[in-house]
Amino acid sequence: MVYYFTSTRDDTPKPYSLYMGKHKEENEDLIKYGRANDVWFHVDNLSSAHVYLRLDDDADDESWENLPEGLLEDCAQLTKANSIDGNKRDNITVIYTPWSNLRKTKGMATGQVGFKKEKLVKKVYVQSRTNAIVNRLSKTKIERFPDLRLQKLEYEMANAQRNKTILNEKYKREYELAQERKQLAFEKDHAYDDMFSEQNIKQASNQNRDENWEDDFM
Repeated sequence: MVYYFTSTRDDTPKPYSLYMGKHKEENEDLIKYGRANDVWFHVDNLSSAHVYLRLDDDADDESWENLPEGLLEDCAQLTKANSIDGNKRDNITVIYTPWSNLRKTKGMATGQVGFKKEKLVKKVYVQSRTNAIVNRLSKTKIERFPDLRLQKLEYEMANAQRNKTILNEKYKREYELAQERKQLAFEKDHAYDDMFSEQNIKQASNQNRDENWEDDFM
C-alpha cells in the first residue's frame, strides 16, 4: 500500500504529489522503483517514513535544489508527522535528496539507504509540528495498491519515446539548417555565373555591333 497526498498552497504555482509507503517493506519498493524526478525526504538521525515528492519531467524551471519554500515546508512537516520520535520532538532536521542519489547495497537493513554523493543531500530545519499543514495534507490522503514495477516500466517507455521524438526533431532541424547553409553557399559561389554566359558575352562584344554603333552616344 502506498499513501498519496496533494500539496496545494497559495504560494506555490500548482498542486504537487507526495507519497510514502505504509511500512519499511514498501519503502524497499519505493526505493527500487522511484523516478529520477522524485525527491526523497527523511528525518535526520531518526526513524521515519520515506516521503517522496514527484516533480514534473517537462517543467524546466523545477529542480529539487530550488523547491518553493511552501512546498518544502509541506514535505518536511509530512515527514516529521510520520516519524514516531520525530513527531514528538521540536527542533529536528529533515534531509532530502534526489531519488537518483539513493544508494542501496547488500547487507543494508530493510528500508535503509545510503547516498552516492553526500554533497547532494540538503537539510531543512523544522522547529515544531504545524498542525494546520499536517491536517491539510491528511485530508488529501489516498490509499492505493499500485504495481510500482509496471508503473516504472511504462514511465521509462514513455520517457524513451519522448526522448526519441525530441532527438528526431533535433536531427530534422540540424538537417534543414545544413541544407539552408548549403544553398546559401551555392548561391554565393554562383552569383556571377550569368554575367559570363555566352549570350551576355555576345551582347557585350563590339564585334557584332552595327558600324554606326557609336551614333548611339551622339
